[in-house]
Amino acid sequence: MAYESYTHFTSPIRRYPDLLVHRAIKAVLKGQQYAPGNWRELGTHCSMTERRADDATRDVEQWLKCFYMQDRVGEIFAGTISGVTSFGIFVSLDGVYVEGLVHVSELGNDYYQFDAARHTMTGERTHHVYRLSDRLQVKIARVDLETSRIDFSLADAQHEPAPARAPKRKRR
Repeated sequence: MAYESYTHFTSPIRRYPDLLVHRAIKAVLKGQQYAPGNWRELGTHCSMTERRADDATRDVEQWLKCFYMQDRVGEIFAGTISGVTSFGIFVSLDGVYVEGLVHVSELGNDYYQFDAARHTMTGERTHHVYRLSDRLQVKIARVDLETSRIDFSLADAQHEPAPARAPKRKRR
């Protein structure tokens, strides 16, 4: 793997780059040279088409998740905060492998400060903290098939996060 020119391959039926590598290996074993064209251009083209295919797969998967959840609007699910951003918290639902957003405007009557380093949202008035990996109960508020988005709201006031923890003191 420390070589300047390194490759790996799997079954040639899976990916075109692997087919090229298999053809090159077969040619070398026969004492020949396989010359499909400019290897750098082929590599660039194959990388671009694979990224495009991966993006399409993710888009279809997200749409299918939305399709599955569209009839579940209003239902309550347990989940885990999987992402914290300046505009809200992402929650991954237990057991259904679906993620959605609780927009910051749905977090309650407070102004929340986003801390990117700590992955937290802290309420200025209430000092409630939402942090990465916190457990929540959320309600499916909206499913949009056109944008492949799922929006959540907090299920009820009983599931608000604990107050902010005191910062740890540095040892000297």
